[in-house]
Order: sequence, then C-alpha cells, then structure tokens
Amino acid sequence: MDLYKVYGSGDAEVVALGGVTVDFEAGRFTAIMGPSGSGKSTLLHCMAGLDAPSAGQVFIGEVDLTTLSEKQLTLLRREKVGFVFQAYNLVPTLTAAENITLPLDIAGDKPDRGWFDTVVDAVGLRSRLGHHPSELSGGQQQRVAGARALVSKPDIVYADEPTGNLDSKSSAELLSFLRSAVDDHRQTIVMVTHDPSAASFADRVVFLSDGHVVDEMRDPTSERVLDRLKSLEV
Repeated sequence: MDLYKVYGSGDAEVVALGGVTVDFEAGRFTAIMGPSGSGKSTLLHCMAGLDAPSAGQVFIGEVDLTTLSEKQLTLLRREKVGFVFQAYNLVPTLTAAENITLPLDIAGDKPDRGWFDTVVDAVGLRSRLGHHPSELSGGQQQRVAGARALVSKPDIVYADEPTGNLDSKSSAELLSFLRSAVDDHRQTIVMVTHDPSAASFADRVVFLSDGHVVDEMRDPTSERVLDRLKSLEV
C-alpha cells in the first residue's frame, strides 16, 4: 500500500517505486509487466520481503511485512512464500527430489507425500527424481524449481522472469504448470515477465511505468498485452 522504494540520495537518487498501491487476489494468476526500469522486480522483491520499502506497507494476508524483524521475515518467507527465479537456484549435489523438498527439510518439516506426488506429476518429473541438476535440461531444472516453490503449500508464489532462460517449449510447459496450480489447487501466483506470451497465461496483467501502476488488463491475450506495452514504451 502506497509503496515507495528510493535508491541513493541527492543527485544520485533513483525512485524505483513512486507510491504503488495494488492488490493481488488469492487463487489467481497475476502478471506484472512494464518497460525496462519500470520497477517490476523491485515491486516483487518488496512484496516478497526480499527488499525493504523506503515507505508504505506490504501485506501477505493480515501480516504487514514492514513490521517484522529479519528473523520473522525469514520465517514468513519459509512458511508462506514460494519463489521461482530466472536462475534455477538448485543445489548441484542434491537430486531433483531432494531439491524439491529442500525448503521443508530446512524447516524440519516432512513433505505431504500425496501433495508431493501431485506436484511431481503436474510438472512431469516422475522419471527424473533421482537425477542431479547437471543431468536435467534447463526446462526440467526450472520445473524442479517450480515444484520446490509449491511443495510447501505457500500462501503465495512469486515468480521473477521464470521463463527468461527457457526455450518456447520449456516455457509453455512451466507456464502451463503454474496455470494448473491456480486452476486446480487455488494457488496464488504473481509473476514478473517481459514476455507477452507468458503474460497471456495469467488472469490479469498489472502494467508499471516509471515506478507507478498505470493500467491493468483482465483475461489478457499476447496481442493485447504487446499493444499495451508498445504504448508504454513510446
């Protein structure tokens, strides 16, 4: 709510977010788009508790992240938030199965085997669970990362350019998995992307420009999204 993020000071000051107020509906898939430097990733990082805003509030449910200590933030991220980044961030010495359950293992929790099986089958990794990241394609590694984000049943999943390193086939597979997580399991997903085709998998697109929300679109198509982006970049 009324979120500001300022870097530097004086002549070097950069306002990355200039008073952003936006809601993300539970059980829906929202994409955040805008020109380079519009504040997309900064907004996602502030909402996920990875970066502290300069002013304003950030809520996940009823919890205001800006009131939490670093220890409390770490606990909240572990218990309530899933992440999928452009870099897969897999541990090379662990198998696919061990990478998927890693957040739970760190927290000392046991995976729900039924849900683990559901997630694994949704990403089509059943036959690859014993393989290490070096034995998987880029698309398979990113699907492991997607499964890892969902296996703890987080309140919300944040995805930052998750298809940035993938070919079109692998991108479609990952996005279809995220779409099915929303449709079949009421997962809440917020994704930063520059790709209109990726945004077309979402229920809603929020457009940023110069650190402000300037528009949104329901039931997006890649063509409509591309047209809107072009108008922002003029």
